[in-house]
Amino acid sequence: MLWLQDLVHKLSVGPGLRYFKIGLITLAVLLLFFGYNLRWYRNFAAQEAMDAAQVARNLAEGRGFSTQFIRPLSIHLLKKRHEQRFGPALSGPSADPARLRQPHPDLANPPVWPCVLAGLMKVLPFQWEIGPPKPFWSRDGRFWRYQPDFLIAMFGQLLFGVVIVLTFFLARQLFDAGVAWLSAVLLLGCEQLWAFSASGLPTMLLLIFFLALVWCLVLIEREVREPRRPGWVLPALAAGAGLFLALGMLTRYAFGWLLLPVLAFLLIFTGAHRARLALTTAAVFCLAVAPWLYRNYQLSGLPFGTATFAVVEGTGLFPEYRLQRSLEPNLRTPDARVGTFVFKLVHNTRQILRNDVPKLGGSWVTALFLTGLLLGFRNPAIRRLRYFLVASLALLVVVQALGRTQLSQDTEEINSENLLVLLVPLVFVYGASLFLLLLDQMNLLFARLRPVIIGAFVTLVSLPMLLIFLMPPAPAVVYPPYYPPIIQQICRWMRPEELMMSDVPWAVAWYGQRQCMWTTLDAQQQFFAVNDYLKPVRALYLTPATMDSRFLTQWVRAGEHSWGSFILESMLRKEIPPTFPLRVAPAGFLPEQLFLTDWERWRAEEIIGTPTSQPSGQKQP
Repeated sequence: MLWLQDLVHKLSVGPGLRYFKIGLITLAVLLLFFGYNLRWYRNFAAQEAMDAAQVARNLAEGRGFSTQFIRPLSIHLLKKRHEQRFGPALSGPSADPARLRQPHPDLANPPVWPCVLAGLMKVLPFQWEIGPPKPFWSRDGRFWRYQPDFLIAMFGQLLFGVVIVLTFFLARQLFDAGVAWLSAVLLLGCEQLWAFSASGLPTMLLLIFFLALVWCLVLIEREVREPRRPGWVLPALAAGAGLFLALGMLTRYAFGWLLLPVLAFLLIFTGAHRARLALTTAAVFCLAVAPWLYRNYQLSGLPFGTATFAVVEGTGLFPEYRLQRSLEPNLRTPDARVGTFVFKLVHNTRQILRNDVPKLGGSWVTALFLTGLLLGFRNPAIRRLRYFLVASLALLVVVQALGRTQLSQDTEEINSENLLVLLVPLVFVYGASLFLLLLDQMNLLFARLRPVIIGAFVTLVSLPMLLIFLMPPAPAVVYPPYYPPIIQQICRWMRPEELMMSDVPWAVAWYGQRQCMWTTLDAQQQFFAVNDYLKPVRALYLTPATMDSRFLTQWVRAGEHSWGSFILESMLRKEIPPTFPLRVAPAGFLPEQLFLTDWERWRAEEIIGTPTSQPSGQKQP
């Protein structure tokens, strides 16, 4: 029995206690990871996730930084730039100023996230085709999880783990081990961050770049205040700050605005080194982003491509996705007055201050952070980083308000336009520090009550995450409007070089691997401008995003030749308008979906013996 006593001693007071705690923490993290994905995982819901993923696949397969999701606005910019550089394009089948008969250059996505995903696709065994039902990927004989979506979500959760580790060591550097552990546990229990990590969005990668940037600033501030290292360390850290700023901007363009509070921090808190460090950071940042901005300018005449117009989207000039779907937008409209942008700023800022800031991270730890702004910390590094955090918060509120588009309406909170989520780790660190400070000032009757109070605090903060395990499992299929088996089925009917049109072109490009254009603003003039002069449209695919849209505002008031009017005429008269070139539809799609094409393509499968009793070969959700 001596060996048992020795084991108990090592686990209770000896060196084995440390490994025992690490083992328990690892086990808890794994249980949380598997439990969340079994009960709450969903396939991609955000169009930005599918868009970036299909660009990444094109990169991985050697087609360059191209896209199969065609925006009419992108066509407009490419044609306009082509005319500026080479003159009016020649007519005829060989003319291709819109670059629809070749890999269409992507003008919407910054490069870093697609490049990271492309590397992932080179390493992991992605299975693009949905095969026969298999355990885990199917449920009750129906499609359930799409394997590439799941692998990308797992990669995002791995990045989330890196975020937690970086936050832990940053909190320990600024405060102590107690604050570090509490901050890490609060992050681990943050349901909003788990949702971002599994969404396919680049938010976790942006958080890593932001925390790396903060690390550089903290080390710069400490080295200026207490010099310990060689003279080259400060310029190297400033260059690192510029590099992480550039990487963040090339992941999400709006991240580049953080250059302003970074330069302010360096100019105010680095003493005699201020000019050298600020210039180094700015120079590295500009040199790193310049090649990509030049590439966009050469293609479209704009350094940020279609993202340049985010500030006018969602205004009265271009509501919803009207600008992105415009083949010939009037970008110099006389109604574009300053008041339009002021109204957008004020309206969205009001919503952000009322909804987003108070529940930052989906938690009331934000209240502790806001209260902690009134405290005077003795450590100058903590005070100065707090100033940077507050300045970043104020700036990101303005940037998010001006850059908010319809994407934020389609997928609330979990979208790439949510910039405030970048501040969650630091907000949790400062909130945890205030909580422990208040706890230290309490007169507890028993010392053992301290861990009980901390445990209760963590439980309350993490309740949104913990309650997931008491709820029924969420459906992994994001339907409506996305059902990958149907999308893959209709895309198998199409040849790879043929052009489709859809109200969910990002999903067709990602799940179906076919070139697909966003539905134009009308079913007449702009549709035929594409079909007759750019490239024939061989199929039209409409989902509940259109079929189940609002009758009055999105069908009737949209105009005589809108897609809503097209659907009404087709369903009421039970015939396609006589001038429309796509007139053949398979059975089984209406009334939830509509698929039109130029000939009975599905007959080819019947000839070779493939059954097509269901449009997708599987049950719909």
